Amino acid sequence: MNIKQIAEKAGVSVATVSRVLNHPENVAPATREKIQKIIDQEEYTPNWFAQGLNFNRTKTIGLVIPHTISSSYMEIANGIEEVARQKGYITFMCNMEKDPQMEREYIGQLITRKVDGIILMYSSLTEEYMSWIKGENIPMVLIGENVARPDYNSVIVDCRDGAVQMVAHLIECGHDSIGILCGRDPEQEVSTILQGYKNVFKANGKEVSPKYIQHVDNNIEGGYIGMKKMIAAMTSPGGKPADQLDAIFATSDEIAFGAMDAIKDSGLSIPEDIAVAGFGNNKMSNLMEPKLTTVEQPFRLMGIYGARLLFDLIDEESKRTGRPEHITLKTKMRIRKSCGHKDRIGEMF
Repeated sequence: MNIKQIAEKAGVSVATVSRVLNHPENVAPATREKIQKIIDQEEYTPNWFAQGLNFNRTKTIGLVIPHTISSSYMEIANGIEEVARQKGYITFMCNMEKDPQMEREYIGQLITRKVDGIILMYSSLTEEYMSWIKGENIPMVLIGENVARPDYNSVIVDCRDGAVQMVAHLIECGHDSIGILCGRDPEQEVSTILQGYKNVFKANGKEVSPKYIQHVDNNIEGGYIGMKKMIAAMTSPGGKPADQLDAIFATSDEIAFGAMDAIKDSGLSIPEDIAVAGFGNNKMSNLMEPKLTTVEQPFRLMGIYGARLLFDLIDEESKRTGRPEHITLKTKMRIRKSCGHKDRIGEMF
């Protein structure tokens, strides 16, 4: 039985049945109960897709993410889906595997499938391509740094400030020579972390030496290889790298995990020989030995705020032509044993 047959049996219009299904508060109680009784008797299930087309909505949103391997990206996705479910929406998640061409193809497919809005996570798309998307008149929100961010509603984290706080903390712990392992993605976010690292050195009258900066793949293997290279470059025959390197700061916890393994495999101790700090507060960071000091990013909140911004655009068309809204979230330091904090005051688990 379809909605038209329900209407005929109840002796009302199709529009009245539709209001019972979508806005029952707008239907007289007696009429509403009569229609609902027929719906229950016939075990009628609405065709939500067709119903969405009638209202120019498909009740779907698209989410394009760099890859599904990172737990950080999945935390953001969970925040998005939490809001989407509350709104009665389904989320199409597209893994573009850090391939800009694949990202463009997914966006094209999402637009073809008439999704009500799109969220791009740590997108690397150019302003030119973003302008093409805007021409399609589809609500879109950016999560993470992007060159075109000023033109779109967005959610980012103040990673520069997080890096400044952590490097300053390492200096307060007595570490003079601090190296940094920079992941290659997300490219723009990593560049802001590196800038924060350099700002602290400059503020303390310290020179930033290229030998203390190593660019690596953003994973455990990249951290391991990068740390091994840094140790080898700084180790003189019969000497320890601790003579020249006090601490290492990694732009992700995954990189820090690899660095910790490399330090241990080199016969060195953490934090006695080399202190370690990460970025992200991966769930595993509290299970490492020693526990990893890190900068916590509010990934789930990024997803929640990003989804809310998108649904504001979907529900209120007037906001699509207004000034873009930008939300910047703050980081928190999670001080644990790996940084060499002597008193471990404020250690956060």
